Parts: sequence; C-alpha cells; structure tokens
Amino acid sequence: MKYFSILVLIVFLGLTGCNKNSTETADNSGGEDAGETKNKLSYALGISIGGSLKDIGVDIDIASLSRGVTDIMSDKEGEMTPEEANTFIQQELQKVQAQKGEAKLLEGQKFLEENKKKKGVITTESGLQYMVIKEGTGAKPKATDTVSVHYTGTLIDGTVFDSSVERGEPIEFNVGGVIPGWTEALQLINVGSKYKIFIPSNLAYGEQGAGGQIGPNEVLIFELELLAIK
Repeated sequence: MKYFSILVLIVFLGLTGCNKNSTETADNSGGEDAGETKNKLSYALGISIGGSLKDIGVDIDIASLSRGVTDIMSDKEGEMTPEEANTFIQQELQKVQAQKGEAKLLEGQKFLEENKKKKGVITTESGLQYMVIKEGTGAKPKATDTVSVHYTGTLIDGTVFDSSVERGEPIEFNVGGVIPGWTEALQLINVGSKYKIFIPSNLAYGEQGAGGQIGPNEVLIFELELLAIK
C-alpha cells in the first residue's frame, strides 16, 4: 500500500538524515551531549511519523504505538510479527481509503445535484456539466485532433491542483487522449471559447484518484480555454 511505503520511507529518511545532522552538529559544537541528540532525534521521528499518520487519517492509540515501537526496538516478542503487522496495516489503510472514497462520492453527487440547478449550467447525457464564460467563433475539435488549451483545475472546495495559466504556458494534447470529461467537453467548444466544466468522478480519475491532491471519487472543476486546433 503506497501510504505505508511512504511512511516507512519518511522514517528511514528521517533516521538517516537526523543521524547525519546530529553527527555534524556534535562535531561542530565540540561535543554536543549525546543524550540531548538522542532526545532530539527521537522527537523528530515522532513528529515525522505523527504527521504522516495525521495526513492519511489513521486513528491510533499513542500508548499502543509506543508499545509496538518499544517491542521491536528491544527485540521483544510482541503481539504481532513484523509480517503480520504489515499485512494488518495495509488492510486498515485500505479500509480508510474506501471510507474516504465513499464520502467523496456522496459529496460530489450532492455538489453536482445542486450545481445543475444554477443559472447557465448545462448537464449532458453523461453527467458532465458546463457553463459558457466566453463563446468563440472558431471550429470545434474532433477526438482525433490535437489542441492547445489554457486551463485551471480545482476541487469543489476551491483547491487549485493544476494550472497552465499559473505556469504561463498553454499545453497541447490529443483530444481523445485525456480523461473522458475533457474529451467530451472539448468537442463542445469552439476555438476562442472559455468554458467552466464540472466533471463527475467517473469521467475523471474515478476510485483510483490521481495521487497528490486528487483523491478517490473527486469531482473536478476546470476553467478551460480552447486556444487552437493544431
């Protein structure tokens, strides 16, 4: 499971990085107290691990976490083997992700149901929603065409996850080679037009999400300007 791998990597990097920094600090200061360094390292790892657990929404018992760390560090036979622990972690993280995905699906459905009632919003047969910001007069692309566009993508809470506008450079791609919501929307748009499109999760990245800020079952919103058909 990717989140467990990320957590292990963070701990490993934190351990190696902090050990290196602690050694350098001790050398530079003429011999920093070893106990103080150990305390700082331990606290830093706690911050790193705790932050990762908080980010992925895992509800944990601190005392049990501490007991597990103590058992493995002291080579004591614990309640689980490392292999059993890893399997259990993966199972629980999958449950967390499934719960988040279900919540996002319901949230997205509610948003789209309310959004389609707004003035100027058009809903297609597939469930895609759009509204015209500026209507152009050029040609409409086909699925086989390559186009140049400017866009800004946000989640329904307003979080910007990507923007060619912010980068100051439009992108080019094949209309049929992107997520279904974009493929459908672009074939509705004339060159020179700017639309706001609301893409249901099944026409975007679905249950898998796209990593980073786009989680499972996210509705995506784009301001999309069609600059040219290449």
